[in-house]
Amino acid sequence: MGYSESLSGQNAGPVTAAERLVSLDTLRGVAVMGILVMNIYAFAMPLAAYYNPLIMGGTDALNMGTWFFTHVFFDQKFMSIFSMLYGAGVVIMMNRAEARGTSDTPVFYRRSAWLIVLGLLHGYFIWFGDILFHYAVMGMIVFLLRKASPRKLIAIACIMLPVTPLINFGSSFYLEELQADVVAIEQLQSQGEALDEEQRDKLEEWQEIRVLFAPSEDDIAAEVMAYKGTYVDALTHRAPFVAFMQINLTLVFVVWRVGGLMLLGMALMKLGVLSAERGTRFYRRMTLIGYGFGLPLAFLSAVILEAHQFDPLYASRYGGVPNYFGSILVAFGHIGAVMLVVKSGAFRAAVDRFAAVGRMALSNYLAHSLVMTTLFYGYGLDLYAEVPRFWQQVFVVALIGLQLLLSPWWLKHFRFGPAEWLWRSLTYGQRQPMRR
Repeated sequence: MGYSESLSGQNAGPVTAAERLVSLDTLRGVAVMGILVMNIYAFAMPLAAYYNPLIMGGTDALNMGTWFFTHVFFDQKFMSIFSMLYGAGVVIMMNRAEARGTSDTPVFYRRSAWLIVLGLLHGYFIWFGDILFHYAVMGMIVFLLRKASPRKLIAIACIMLPVTPLINFGSSFYLEELQADVVAIEQLQSQGEALDEEQRDKLEEWQEIRVLFAPSEDDIAAEVMAYKGTYVDALTHRAPFVAFMQINLTLVFVVWRVGGLMLLGMALMKLGVLSAERGTRFYRRMTLIGYGFGLPLAFLSAVILEAHQFDPLYASRYGGVPNYFGSILVAFGHIGAVMLVVKSGAFRAAVDRFAAVGRMALSNYLAHSLVMTTLFYGYGLDLYAEVPRFWQQVFVVALIGLQLLLSPWWLKHFRFGPAEWLWRSLTYGQRQPMRR
């Protein structure tokens, strides 16, 4: 999302065209488009259908095949790339600041603070799936390790990344016990027995967890009603969920998964991998190894999840683990493939278009939310919970095509995307020149 601009102090200013790395811009453009392939499920249907395709979206061969394909090639893969790119951006900022003999710290933290504000506005007022808030918070932490060696960054990342599946594994047993306790408590309640404080606390805790972990038909119906209603209905339903996720998702997922991937991105940037500095043979091997090991793991995850009917307890303990790690390997495969295309000079027109999308990644990411919520929510075209999974991807292809056309056109006339311009102006405390 424009992470390669200057964060130096005295001579702080947005990155110039000459300083941009085409490889990073292209990869960022590919990543932001790939993210939409998965995000569409959460735009168009209740969140539970994102994890369990049996809930909504169609269970025929076409729609289940769509879920299977997107799970194997897209689920967590492009978000992994985006996280790595954020870490790469931290290294670029540090290198530019050191070259100028200035400090990158003050502007970086101002910049992160404004990204938190943008993320809060996006999450609460537009779409609950915001990632900007989490990136900004985690970026403030990994920034402290920006001078570490690639070996150290990779070692720390390898320690952090397994923590999330371990947390999920342990939590699944607690949730299983809590779920059984709640069933017994509800039976007592139906018999007219008074509940003690501990029982009431368990019911309240389950009410908070259930919507995400094991939503009932009533929960799903309530979500559909909220997003097919007015803007106020959607806002009222969204706000407490966003607050819950900003705490729980950060502790369980963001710190370990996103943070670990940011550190990997910092290491890969220092090693010249993301800047297309390595040889063609290196990227060919990177692609083959990434796909060769990652795709079978993602495929295995899809098969065993379907075999167990997408049971949330099984997914937490075992079913999601192969894709959790396989997605990182597939992300490496995607990175290697993009670097090979960039280095070859082939498909130059297409590369330029994806690079333009990458230079406007923040604007394009926010545009996804604005366009899709307008299409699917009740205050727009009211298509929520109406479009099968396969046909949702038609909206994705249309929007990707539109942004590939509009982004180069915009950058012919303006220096930044509109969201990037606002972010930079807030960061540097003065209005940035917009027109070329």
